[in-house]
Amino acid sequence: MSTREKQLLTVLLLAGFFIVNLFLYSTYKNKIAQARSNLDRAKFDLQYAISIQENSAQQSDQMEWLAANEPEPAFAQNVRSQLLEFTVSQATALGLTIKSRTIDIPTDTSGTYYDKVQMLISVSGREQSLYNWLHQINDPTQFRTAEKIRLSPNTQDPALIDCAATITQWFPPTPTNP
Repeated sequence: MSTREKQLLTVLLLAGFFIVNLFLYSTYKNKIAQARSNLDRAKFDLQYAISIQENSAQQSDQMEWLAANEPEPAFAQNVRSQLLEFTVSQATALGLTIKSRTIDIPTDTSGTYYDKVQMLISVSGREQSLYNWLHQINDPTQFRTAEKIRLSPNTQDPALIDCAATITQWFPPTPTNP
């Protein structure tokens, strides 16, 4: 073998050696990056598990409350009519005047575990009666709340307050909700 052939063979071997080492180095770097990513993910999962463990007593209490107070599955139409009947009867019992009510407020009623119905009601009355009515509406054990409450003075009688409130009722849907 001539010296030129030996030199060419040496250059080719060195180039091959360099290319193989470059490939192995990039593979090594990718494996290290993947291992670091897995380690970071494991650290995050561990911190998440520790936080869940620390909050498990509170979450356990909340789950027990939910199990004790969860309403029966119902149809949206039935819940809507019961909500309307309840809010109107409580308002009239407390001496509030119903100015208007909108039963079907467009809302996304399909939740993961609960659906909701909403109604907008406007009432007018004395301050204490209004607060008592809102207190009766807001009942966590019934999954009912008054949202978006707007109070304003009555234009005809300064002793009265006008209130517009969106009343929301959550309920577990029946498997075949119409």
